[in-house]
Amino acid sequence: MEKIRREEIRIIAKNSNWSASSISQTLQEKVYSKSEDWLKFLKVFFLGLGVTFTVAGIIFFFSYNWDALHKFVKLGLIGALFVATTLTAVLIALNPLVKKALLTASAILVGVFLAVFGQVYQTGANAYDLFLNWTLLVALWVVVINFAPLWTVFVTLINITIILYSEQVAHGWSDVFLHTLLFWVNSLILILFILGPVWIKKAGAPSWFTHLIALAAVIYATMGTCVGIFDTPETSFYLLMFTGTMLYAAGAWYGLQAQSAFYLSIIGFSLIIICSAFLIKLSEDAGMFLFLSLFIIASVTALIMMLIKLHKKWNQQTG
Repeated sequence: MEKIRREEIRIIAKNSNWSASSISQTLQEKVYSKSEDWLKFLKVFFLGLGVTFTVAGIIFFFSYNWDALHKFVKLGLIGALFVATTLTAVLIALNPLVKKALLTASAILVGVFLAVFGQVYQTGANAYDLFLNWTLLVALWVVVINFAPLWTVFVTLINITIILYSEQVAHGWSDVFLHTLLFWVNSLILILFILGPVWIKKAGAPSWFTHLIALAAVIYATMGTCVGIFDTPETSFYLLMFTGTMLYAAGAWYGLQAQSAFYLSIIGFSLIIICSAFLIKLSEDAGMFLFLSLFIIASVTALIMMLIKLHKKWNQQTG
């Protein structure tokens, strides 16, 4: 039987005569974290921390001993580590979480191998080539494993590839266009993961992952809009304003429907920053900065009060 969620309890409580005491007991048993849940979290946390430090240690080992190692030793060591990690995850009977963590480490080692290869043979390729090849090589890997930390690495690689491409190849791209493109890419990824469970069973992602992608999308939209306000308006700026308005409205609606204060808060703070940039564009005298200070205080206070009010309302609906 699947674990009942807070949203399902809220819907049942709203449309039935379920007593408050029973609702509270169900929340304690089915929703709220217990000591076993915290223990599981700590196991996952320390597993991820161990994998991260191990990969970081490998990278620093090559950096520190680079001149003292022969080129075949460099490539052989990283290749052997990659093969050993992958075969351990595939052939040995381990906990599924441990397997996925090891495969995530293997995916990161792919990038380390490409970097070492490029340095040994001085291929002369741009940095974006490395990240593009890295992204393409692990793409199928990421889809098959379907592990949120690995998806995080993959999305990060996509963002870095686009940024480096704009710096090293697409010199005609403006900052506004770059931020617009990154906003679209991250928003599309977020929409796919939110709608994934509707299309594919068991395709959902943990909330921390979707929140991270949403935060990245909002940051790009905010930065792009602020840059566009101070620069000469261009087509990409108006596209960002149009798509940003639609997606912000969709995000606010989704936040209300899912009872998630996170989406409402990041959208609200983004709009406050954008409005502040627009006010500075209008005037940069002392009076405007005084008004801007009052505006920020009032708007942040109003946003926090609204979020608190909504949170209390949602808690009352769930008993």
